[in-house]
Amino acid sequence: MEVHFDAELWIWEARRTDAWTFVSLPGDISDEIRELGGPRRGFGSMRVLVRVGATTWRTSIFPDSTRGYVLPVKRAVRKAEKLDPGDVAQVTVTILDL
Repeated sequence: MEVHFDAELWIWEARRTDAWTFVSLPGDISDEIRELGGPRRGFGSMRVLVRVGATTWRTSIFPDSTRGYVLPVKRAVRKAEKLDPGDVAQVTVTILDL
């Protein structure tokens, strides 16, 4: 399963001093992923391949009770793509755990 969406980068409030930055997957996409079933890892995560701009990396998406699934965007990606919290990124996510 591959999905494409635009999303605003935000900082996780619980770890604000560490600047953990995420994007939220849209609600309809999060619902589709939940319905897929498939294996889940720690914290209910699923392995994914992500592309933002010219940067591609492997990571996991995590379920969040208020936001659906969330995707961490590491510092190296933000730097390479010149993205800061509050910016909107074009994101492609491919689910690997199916």
